[in-house]
Amino acid sequence: MEENKSLHQQLLEAGVHFGHLKKKWNPKMLPYIFAEKNGIHIIDLNKTIEGLEESAAALKSIAKSGKKIMFVATKKQAKEIVAEAAAKVNMPFVTERWLGGMLTNFQTIRKSVKKMQSIEKMLQDGTMDSVTKKERLTLTRSKDKMEKVLGGISQMGRTPAALFMVDISHEHIALAEAKRLGINTFAMVDTNSDPTKVDFAIPSNDDATKSIAIIVNYLTAAIMEGLQERSQNKEEDNEEEVSTERMRGLDIDEEGGEKGERRGRGAGAGRGQGGGNRQGGGAGRGQGGGNRPGSGNRPGASRPGAPRKA
Repeated sequence: MEENKSLHQQLLEAGVHFGHLKKKWNPKMLPYIFAEKNGIHIIDLNKTIEGLEESAAALKSIAKSGKKIMFVATKKQAKEIVAEAAAKVNMPFVTERWLGGMLTNFQTIRKSVKKMQSIEKMLQDGTMDSVTKKERLTLTRSKDKMEKVLGGISQMGRTPAALFMVDISHEHIALAEAKRLGINTFAMVDTNSDPTKVDFAIPSNDDATKSIAIIVNYLTAAIMEGLQERSQNKEEDNEEEVSTERMRGLDIDEEGGEKGERRGRGAGAGRGQGGGNRQGGGAGRGQGGGNRPGSGNRPGASRPGAPRKA
């Protein structure tokens, strides 16, 4: 409860509760509006906290599963905040201009990213030293232009699992592409927008820098927790695999030892029985030796024709 109170106070100080003018409101935002003051709608911060916590839990789960979350904010006051937050958790982001088909025609976008990376590699390894100065300058400008638009998604190998946006009215193209592909959408929704267009709406002021910063940082912290839990689970799994392999090794050693003992016992018993047979063989040889022909009564003892003595 104290944690909610402190978060409530932080949101209040950041001006998250300030909406748009009454004449610019979207009627579907009625459940999230607390009151009207001086012609300006005031957002219910309790609803903001509910949406924020629900979104944080979902984003944490997505990050824990190892999937990517794309941050989209092309508004001037949100660019730097979103770029820094996305880089902190190593997630793709778009803060300059949303190219049409960035999600629905992702394979073509990937070709442009690979072209940008190849030019960058050529500039670094000295391949471009042999070309003219004009060609080198043209390629450098082309790379810088692509880097500005595609730099945030250069490490993204496939379409993301979720999209976080600041101001869905401003990012309507990104929202339409995400809905077409069935990608989960999270967004800061002000009183002039339709909250039913996104899966997870966070009713909040999407124009003030402080308001954007506190919402984005809260969600980034949740994503960071999910990534840390993922790394811990990987380490635990590795430890379990190592211990399992060790146990298998011990079982194999014990089994081998038992087999060795059995073989030793069998060999000892066989040798003992073989010794007894040798004794019998000796006795047989002794008996055979006593009956050898010519031992004692050899035929040559009385040769025929030899004169006998008187």
